[in-house]
Amino acid sequence: MKGKLKRYLSQDGAVVCAVLDGTEMCREMERIHKTSAVCSAALGRLSMAASLIGYTLKNPGDTVTVRLDGGGPAGILLAVADDLGNVKSYIDHPIIELPLNDKGKLDVAGAVGSSGTLFVIKDLGMKEPYSGQTALVSGEIAEDVTQYFADSEQVPSACGLGVLVNPDLTVACAGGYLVQLLPFAPESDIAQLEENLRDVTSVTALMQAGMSAEDIAQKIMAGLHAELLDESEPAYACDCSRERTARMLRSLDIPTLREMAAEMPEIEVCCHFCTNKYVFTPAEISAMADEKEQQIIKNKNDIEN
Repeated sequence: MKGKLKRYLSQDGAVVCAVLDGTEMCREMERIHKTSAVCSAALGRLSMAASLIGYTLKNPGDTVTVRLDGGGPAGILLAVADDLGNVKSYIDHPIIELPLNDKGKLDVAGAVGSSGTLFVIKDLGMKEPYSGQTALVSGEIAEDVTQYFADSEQVPSACGLGVLVNPDLTVACAGGYLVQLLPFAPESDIAQLEENLRDVTSVTALMQAGMSAEDIAQKIMAGLHAELLDESEPAYACDCSRERTARMLRSLDIPTLREMAAEMPEIEVCCHFCTNKYVFTPAEISAMADEKEQQIIKNKNDIEN
């Protein structure tokens, strides 16, 4: 099952609003990682944030990695998204239990911590990826994403993220939005947005009330005469494969490959993002080492000749 991501543009072209129904995305995330309630909320929020940021990328093949290191008991959270908003994610400690916060909600800030850093790394197909970071504001993730855009990209933004977890730990609904102002946005647009966002206190509450991604976007963009710009159906999707794993193993140095082949009856590699396992025999690992040695000899001969 896929999500729904819709992006709208105000009539004057000064305000862009993307709204994501990430329910199915977060359900798949919880199924794979078997997260506790607060970890589902935390990793789900980060996954949707990465999806929304990924959808701002311009070219096919571009990716964004969002890494949150807040010093909390959940450890490091990581999410990787492509230009269509497809995402995969990982959390160091998927099962932790905390009391509800002072608002009676899942204590996401307590799980991830609030004294660390949010990193955003964009791979745009250039020699070096673009990297930005910001100190965490609250650990609630949406506020931290908003601060990232202000600090690192100088783009006035507003982000909202929510994951509602059922008593059986499955995800009831999940969604988020990212609103951004272009440099020429008039004060009237800003005032209208501020008024609209005061009524959008909880994305999941709006979804529970039956509102779709389109309905939420229209609520946020009320008075700005917004029109649909484009849309996508992102999913939780891991692009790992046996061949990609083999390429990773081939990147190891020859002594390490020889040692693995000699000491391990089989070499099992588990993907952090989807838990798929890929098994290689000692003979396959030895062949990788042989291949590297032969390439080194060939390169040396080419230089000498």
